Order: sequence, then C-alpha cells, then structure tokens
Amino acid sequence: MQNRHQSQAVAIARDAQVRKWQYALAGTAFLVSAALLAGAAFADSHENVTVSHAYNEFGEIKYPADFAHLDYVNPDAPKGGEISISASGTFDSMNPFATLEGTPGALSSAIWERLTTATSDEVGTIYCLLCETIEYPEDQSWVIFNLRQNVTFSDGTPMTAEDVIYTHELMRTQSTPSFRDGITSLVAEYEALDDYTVKFTFEEDAPVTGRIGQMGSALVMQKKWFEETGARLDQSSLDVSPGTGQYVPAEIDVGRQIIYERNPDYWGNDIPINRGRGNFDRIRIEYFADTSAAFEAFKAGEFTFRRENSSINWATSYDFPAIEEGWVTRKELDDGTLPAATGFVFNLRDPKFQDRRVRQAIGLVYNFTWTNDNLQYGLFQQRESFWENDRLKAVGLPDGRELEILEEYRDQLPEEIFTEPALLPHTSGDRPLDRGNLRAALALMEEAGWTTGDDGLLVNESGDTLDVEFLETRQSFDRIINPYIENLKRLGVNVTYNRVDPSQYQARTQANDFEMLFGFYVNGLQEGRGFGQKYSCEDKDDVFNPAGFCNEVVDALSDRIADADNYDEMAALVKAADRIMRYEYFIVPVWYLGKNWVAYFDMYEHPENLPEFGLGHLDYWWFNQEKYEALQAAGALR
Repeated sequence: MQNRHQSQAVAIARDAQVRKWQYALAGTAFLVSAALLAGAAFADSHENVTVSHAYNEFGEIKYPADFAHLDYVNPDAPKGGEISISASGTFDSMNPFATLEGTPGALSSAIWERLTTATSDEVGTIYCLLCETIEYPEDQSWVIFNLRQNVTFSDGTPMTAEDVIYTHELMRTQSTPSFRDGITSLVAEYEALDDYTVKFTFEEDAPVTGRIGQMGSALVMQKKWFEETGARLDQSSLDVSPGTGQYVPAEIDVGRQIIYERNPDYWGNDIPINRGRGNFDRIRIEYFADTSAAFEAFKAGEFTFRRENSSINWATSYDFPAIEEGWVTRKELDDGTLPAATGFVFNLRDPKFQDRRVRQAIGLVYNFTWTNDNLQYGLFQQRESFWENDRLKAVGLPDGRELEILEEYRDQLPEEIFTEPALLPHTSGDRPLDRGNLRAALALMEEAGWTTGDDGLLVNESGDTLDVEFLETRQSFDRIINPYIENLKRLGVNVTYNRVDPSQYQARTQANDFEMLFGFYVNGLQEGRGFGQKYSCEDKDDVFNPAGFCNEVVDALSDRIADADNYDEMAALVKAADRIMRYEYFIVPVWYLGKNWVAYFDMYEHPENLPEFGLGHLDYWWFNQEKYEALQAAGALR
C-alpha cells in the first residue's frame, strides 16, 4: 500500500527501481493461450484451466517460463558494498500498514515479498515469485497459487500456505478500510489445499478484470510471529514480522537512520527473476529535516546516491568540490514511467470549491510558463492529462470507441465534452501575473457570484470573503508557491500560506483537514480495480483521493474499467474518464519531468540498457570495489 504521508508517497510511487518490493492493487489479468502452456490442468467440473508462470490481462507475456534472466540486468553483477540514500522528515514506526498511527520508515515494506512480482520493461505482466505457477479457469471464478517449496522467512523457518492464508485474514480485518472493503467484496472463500497450495474463490458478482492480479499482489507475513507477539497490522511498531525478502532491517535509529542488510541465506538468489538484482550488501537511509540539509550532507559524502527533485539545485548547485574532483557523477537518465498527476488540489469537500468556475479562476492565475522559465530553468513540461502518456491520454475531440462510450452518458455530461477538445492547461505570458488570465478569472468569479469589494477582496452576496488556506510542509517549495499566492491575492482571494511540520501535515491530510495543497494522484498504464479506489464516489474520503472527487459518470466508467475484457476497451474507457476529470478541474495541473536526475559518488555501475519503466538504483545497479577504495583513499567519503 502507499505510504499515507503524501510527500513521501509520491516519491515511493515513482520509484520504479523498487518495483519488486511494491505492487499497487493490480488491475490486470490475461488468459494465456493453452497452446503456449504445457501441462494444462482440469478442474473437477472439467472446465479448461490455464496453468502458467505469469499472467497479463490484456497483453502478451514477454518472458517464457524458461527464461534465464531479465533483459535489462547484468546477471554477473557482483554482490557487495553499500548504497546510501536520504529521506526527509522523520519516522517512528516500521509498520507501513498502520495508516492511522505513526510515520513508517522508508522502504519498510521491502522485507516482505508478494506472490508475484512485476518487471520494469512491461506493462501489466506479473510473474510468479513466491509461487511456481498460477492456475485459473476460463471464467476466472477462482485462482490457485502453487507455492515454491524452498521459500523461507529471514529467521530460517519455511513459508507455507498457512502464512498466505493468515496474511490474507489480517488484510481483511486490519488493513485500511478501502482495502478491507475491496478484498472482502472480491474474495468469497480462501483456503490452503495443502502446505504449498492456496486457492481463492471469487464472489460471483465481483468484476472479473483484476481478480488474479489483485490476489497475485498479496504479500506474505509469518503467522507464527503474529500469534506469538499479539501484534496487529493497524498498530504502529518498530518490531516487524520476519519477511521472505532479500533485505532485513539491521539497524534502526528512530528518526535518523535505517540500515537494511542483504540476507545471506535469502531463498531466492538463484531464481531467474532475481538474477542480477539485489546486489548491495547494505542499503542505508539517512534522515534529514529538509532537502537543503540533505543536499549539504550529500556534498560532504554523508550519503552516496541522490535523486534530485529541485530544478534550481540541478541547474545551479552541482559545482561543489566533489564534482570538480571527479568524485561525483551527475546524469540525466530517461524516465518512461507515467508521471504522477501532480498539482494544486482542491478539497471538494469544502463548499467554497463546489462551483467549477471558482476552481477555474483560481487555476487561471497560476503561471506555468513564468514559473518554469524563471524558477525552474525551463527544465519541465506542462502536465495536461491524468495519464500523461500517449497510451491512455484523451486528445482533441472524442472519436471512435471513446465517443461511443461518452454518448451513452450524454444527458449527464456538459456539451463541451463533445464539442471542445480535451481540456488543456491555460497558456500564460512571461510576466508573473498574466493580465489576460486575471481578467478571465475575475469574469468567472463574477459569474459564480463573487465580486470585488472596496478592499480588493472577493465577496459573495452574503458579504463573506473567499478565504483559502494553502497547506504545505516543505520549505524548499516556498519559492514556487509564493508567486502563485501573490497572484491569488491580486485576484482578490483572502489566501493564507500555512507551512506546517511533517507530523501536522500528515495528521491534517489524513483527516482531510485542508483547503488546498500540492498533491497528486498515482495512475497506471493499465487500469483496473484500483481505478475506483482513486476516483469513485464510494472512496471519495480515501487517502488515495485527496480532492474527494466524485462524479456519477466517472463512477460508472470505473465499474466498466474493472470489467473491461480487452486493452482497447480499457483504454477507451480511461480516455473518456480522463476527458471528464480534466473538465471537472479539481486539480490545477503543474509540471512533469520525464527524466531521472541522479548524482552519485562514482563507485556504482548500472546496465547500459536501462528499462523504460525503471531506474533501479536500489535493485539492479551494483558496487565497484576498486572505485570505492580509490574514493576512500582520496578522502571523498565520510
């Protein structure tokens, strides 16, 4: 699950290099052709049953059952050394599932594995990890996972079907409300058929799409530890159950540092999906109060790998001695992952934002052009779509299957959906406040019943001012948001910029106690059951739906996305939803990069053919001992 602290969550969500440790609620499944599968089984009812090492709902599976290793790894990468990274803020728990208590440490979910895993060069395929094969009938009324018999937890005890079933029960009773509701409405029965076989039978009326992917994403914890300790998933704790993963927590200094060590007895070192991966002996995470302190520490060699997210730093600050000495390497690497739908989020639960014209007016005075050129060194592109990728992005006027879908809801949709191109962000001039956009914003406000008083503030017919609080926690964001705040004041909004500490920010966002903030939605290039958790009315108060967005047509499309039986239908449905959501304008779109900015002390190496959807610095990069010793001799590292 996502880390509920949103500023950390967006970073985790975009870190494709830890894909094998993180899996979003899968919305994927694919009936693999029986001709490609040897040894297909039959159920008692004599229905055809597919047996496979992998699964993809809509596309072909890239790697066959007998593949040697992933195409983008170095299977001969040496094992050893340490990579160290930074995290901002603090932590007081190592339980990432206690969403109402504490702040979990970075990568705290890395110690547990899931039944299946994804790759960084495909969309939608899952491969057996803790299982050997997946079985399911043509109607996907159930799924069986045949488990590997050599999987062990970090304490050396074997993992069995009992652990899978016990973890499933924990998730049904102690996980987040939205996950509990989703899993209980999906799974009717679950059982261990023997020590290494688990079966999940689905509710008859549950959507078919995403069933197998959902259950494949199930992680596995140790039943014995929970029974002996009495621990709960929904309670904050620094003690966690043993996992089956490659890494285990070795040192925990609360709020300051976490060190994970590679388990020398890890069960899965030699399976094909893992060859060339998990190459570091240690992953060290250093915590800093803010990004400025972290950058200074990196320059001094207190940690060794940095993913830069500040355009001003990237453009102006990489001229420190370690760069000049050649100790630090600085690179731009391609990033083909779908960018998060980031922007200034309106809390639609607040009555003042119910009128779309008010939201549009507030958005009109954000100036991307000036911000990018003057504050971000022209390094970014303006985000348009919730799916900023050609695969699922609505473009121009609706046509083809997308238009057919929208026509079914024509009486519930505004005419502009059919007559105007998919809503694009407004254009702005090269001054901080675009006067044309200001005039347009004032006109929209007047239409919505807000007029400018003698003191320059907007007031409604009751004489109330339009009061808006911006909530933020990062000091480094001040230079971006302050010009926008000034433009809003010029519009007449009685705006307050409230920067709070991370714990306050977390508590308020968890409680939906905000008016506007810089937030995000994390989407996928293949949508399924997880779409509703982000955009349905039923889950409008969920942490994954910060705006509280609710639209009846998008609700209907959500159900159909979950039921889509082919990729083209799913894509048309998502494009239709994208078009409506952009029209509804519940988030002021900002920027995206499409690159990975990385800097690191020159003792790490990576494959030349990095995959489209992954950076992989914690996964399939490796350590060069000779380069490390040279840096040490030169005094480059602390």
